[in-house]
Amino acid sequence: MNALDLRPSAIAGTWYEGLPKPLAAHVDGYLADAKLPQLSGQVIGIIAPHAGHKYSGKVAAHAFAALRGLSPELVVILSPFHNYSTHALITTSHQAYATPLGNIEVDQPALAELQKKLDIPIAPIPNDKEHALEIELPFLQRVLKNDFKLLPLMLRAQEEELAKKLGAALAHTLKKKNAVIVASTDLSHFYDQQTAHIFDHEMLKCFESFNPETIFEAEDTGRAFACGRAAVASTLWASQQLGADKVQILKYATSGDITKDYSSVVGYGAAAILKTI
Repeated sequence: MNALDLRPSAIAGTWYEGLPKPLAAHVDGYLADAKLPQLSGQVIGIIAPHAGHKYSGKVAAHAFAALRGLSPELVVILSPFHNYSTHALITTSHQAYATPLGNIEVDQPALAELQKKLDIPIAPIPNDKEHALEIELPFLQRVLKNDFKLLPLMLRAQEEELAKKLGAALAHTLKKKNAVIVASTDLSHFYDQQTAHIFDHEMLKCFESFNPETIFEAEDTGRAFACGRAAVASTLWASQQLGADKVQILKYATSGDITKDYSSVVGYGAAAILKTI
């Protein structure tokens, strides 16, 4: 069998541990410390932050801990795209993602199926440097005990219309699949701790309302911020069409809670998207 064409890790050894054993130990430690409330329903998706593991790993672990015991065959990750691109919607052109914990194959048929249902081109690019998607992979590799495939989507465009279209196409694609969706976002950036708390709790209220339009309204009016707002909104629209009816906030913290520098912080939130029974 031919070796897979791998998208090499852009952040191993910097944003997270570069060697398999320390990386597994760190991620397992975050997951072990994540104490969740009772989740009232089936987990359709999660919302997780995407800073370096030492900053947001504790919060991210609460989102990924919600996937314990699940065996999805497909994991969709929606993240922002932090670099310049002329493309609105991006995926990898490689066959698999490499991390120190192993390779995760891209589900090419699912990607092709999604593209058929979407009038926006999904541009495949090689060797992207996007951290917001990759940072979530070691958590998935440690919390899910089965082999799974990946549907990676990076949203450079942050418009509501694109997010809504993508959400609808994603729901159609996932209807008969054993899948979960991961939305990757951080919250406010570089405000002092007190101001960040105000902005971030407003955005978390928007997530909790399960009304994706409010995410864009909050950002447009300067009431709250999320760099992955379109990724979250798209995930919520898709999840609604897949039967989800509740967003449960699991954890909130800022970088200041780790660094003890409260003058300029980044906000991190974790949530589960549930179909209540």
